[in-house]
Amino acid sequence: MATPVLEKPRKGMLKWDIGRRIWQYRVLYIMLLPGIVYYILFKYLPMYGVIISFKDFRIMEGIMASPWADPWNKHFLTFFESPYFYQLLRNTILISVYKLIFGIVPPILMAILLNECRVRWFKSLVQTLTYMPHFLSWVIIYGILIALLSQTSGLVNTWIKDMTGSTIPFLTSPTYFRSLLVTSEIWQNLGWGAIIYLAAMSGIDTTLYEAARVDGASRLRMIWHITLPGIRSVIVMLFILNLGHIMDAGFGQIYVLYNLQVYSVADIIDTWVFRTGLQQMNFSLASAVGLFKSVIGFVLVLASNRIAKKWGEGIW
Repeated sequence: MATPVLEKPRKGMLKWDIGRRIWQYRVLYIMLLPGIVYYILFKYLPMYGVIISFKDFRIMEGIMASPWADPWNKHFLTFFESPYFYQLLRNTILISVYKLIFGIVPPILMAILLNECRVRWFKSLVQTLTYMPHFLSWVIIYGILIALLSQTSGLVNTWIKDMTGSTIPFLTSPTYFRSLLVTSEIWQNLGWGAIIYLAAMSGIDTTLYEAARVDGASRLRMIWHITLPGIRSVIVMLFILNLGHIMDAGFGQIYVLYNLQVYSVADIIDTWVFRTGLQQMNFSLASAVGLFKSVIGFVLVLASNRIAKKWGEGIW
């Protein structure tokens, strides 16, 4: 029997098929449209401004009329040759890595505890209380930290003074400041992360738990062999996305919390750019540093996704 020869799709047929599919799923495309418009307006079009990284930008002349920098990498060299470059880079990477490593487990643990809780009203109460800090600005959180950790009037230091006769400068000591940044970041985002993992857990097939229960598996066994593998893809996805922001370290948080006493351990690239680039209106320098950070983050996302795909996971 002769093998049938499949007709090669012609260009016109392909266009017709694409058009038919778009019309078939037109409602979904309309729902997708606002997101596409948002990313075009606020993510892709602003990339045009990257040009000022290679120019001596002057506000009154505009982007295109401003002269090109001589040499073209002038503003990058200004940043790289700064006496604070290595300190800024070290602080940025260390703070980001600390947040990335210590911030993974608490939301997963909270989601597992909430998922295993059988008292519905208590589960809702805990979920609400842990999610509320996500809506607080760092200014408000700083006020809470002052009330708790202030060396002169903080509640915690009052207890420490009553017990030991001395106080601890949590907010002004380089020894404690990074730990304070990481802890407050985890506290603020604990409930938000737990909600994401809870949503992933809701998609796990319940028959797996029923089969494990019939086989006599304990709750810990089911968590280890069913729940955690079931949310593994979400854990990897969030890790890859967070890795792309490793050069950020949290400008808003650090700018509100830091002070002169902790510059050596808290001054990051973004805070230096704000002082040196934006406050002094050196927009070309600020744009050059932003481009440098974006390239590093892009490379890290690609590399981490490539590694994750070898383990059977990955975003794309």
